[in-house]
Amino acid sequence: MAYLFTSESVSEGHPDKIADQISDTLLDNFLAFDPESKVACETLVTTGQVVLAGEVKSNTYIDVQNIARGVINDIGYTKGAYQFSGDSCGVISLIHEQSQDINQGVDRASKEEQGAGDQGMMFGYATKETENYMPLALDISHRIMIELAKLRREEKEITYLRPDAKAQVTIEYSDDNVPQKIVAIVVSTQHDEFDEDEKMLAKIKKDIISILIPRVKDALPEELAKLFNDEIIYHINPTGKFVIGGPHGDSGLTGRKIIVDTYGGKGAHGGGAFSGKDPSKVDRSAAYAARHIAKNLVAAGVADEVLVQVSYAIGVVEPTSIFVDTYGSKNVSLSNGEIAAKVRELFDMRPAAIEKRLKLRNPIYRETAAYGHMGKDPQTITKVFESPYSGRVEKEVELFTWEKLDYVDQVKEAFGIV
Repeated sequence: MAYLFTSESVSEGHPDKIADQISDTLLDNFLAFDPESKVACETLVTTGQVVLAGEVKSNTYIDVQNIARGVINDIGYTKGAYQFSGDSCGVISLIHEQSQDINQGVDRASKEEQGAGDQGMMFGYATKETENYMPLALDISHRIMIELAKLRREEKEITYLRPDAKAQVTIEYSDDNVPQKIVAIVVSTQHDEFDEDEKMLAKIKKDIISILIPRVKDALPEELAKLFNDEIIYHINPTGKFVIGGPHGDSGLTGRKIIVDTYGGKGAHGGGAFSGKDPSKVDRSAAYAARHIAKNLVAAGVADEVLVQVSYAIGVVEPTSIFVDTYGSKNVSLSNGEIAAKVRELFDMRPAAIEKRLKLRNPIYRETAAYGHMGKDPQTITKVFESPYSGRVEKEVELFTWEKLDYVDQVKEAFGIV
């Protein structure tokens, strides 16, 4: 019998995502001026207020208040009507120095022997059902939110949009796990005041279905675009009016959208958030490394779907375990345990080795903090950072290195795939 699967995404203006983007932008600024910075930065946003907290060990000093305001303005919270603005909100910093008790278990005389920044388990996942090896329902949900943000910034076809929004996509699969059709799409978007609520709701629904959805569909490969159909059930702003939103409507916290950040509920999640954490925290770096492994295994043809789990003990260099699940989709005559053993030989999963392999000591994290940390195209860009205390830094950095298919040939050779 066919089954349904659902994933959601949220906009960059969602309160939790505002918090994530502030935390990661602070991290980027610390790393830009001191690449060895140890950072664990949390952000709370609410009506007219931003609270920054966490632990930092760094040789640089940055203007955290000004950086937070800049992020908020970049997202689009620039009007008094939103009850939250980068120019007018209060910003309180409670950031303090990292505990020496934690740091002594991480730092080593030899960088290669750096211990894990915490215990825990991290997961990476990849599937052949999309070109970027991501779960389809999540990929389409992200695309809806990205396109909605473009429409908001263009201010041409839809002129009443505000920054806060959510999307959710439900897909019907056959028994052999092949997507058949999109069953339901939910879009909730913050908007300006209208004179009449009923006319407002009707216009928003019409614009989402006739303007937004076609733009999303047109950007998809033909085989995925065909999943859109005339029988899709649309829930557009199902609660009705959505004028009060963003941090004024709901407080936001760093790390509350970990499923949106990863695989939309497919595969598994170890529970650790990413944003605001430097790469010595394996919650982040090992999750990226596990995605890198899973994606290269699928791209090499080892299996059509792969889940990789890695676990660590705080202060210990080598992972305590590596686990692989191919969900019965493997194309090689090896057990999952044998595949995991080969993975351990191919990929050095010591924290310092992950940092080096994926170039994680660079200021690359602001770009991860909205619309998912996985599934984006690797690219090289130049970023500029300015500090009233440390001057100006210009850096060329590689984004999303964990999405590179740079181990496919090595994987094929190790598994005897022609």
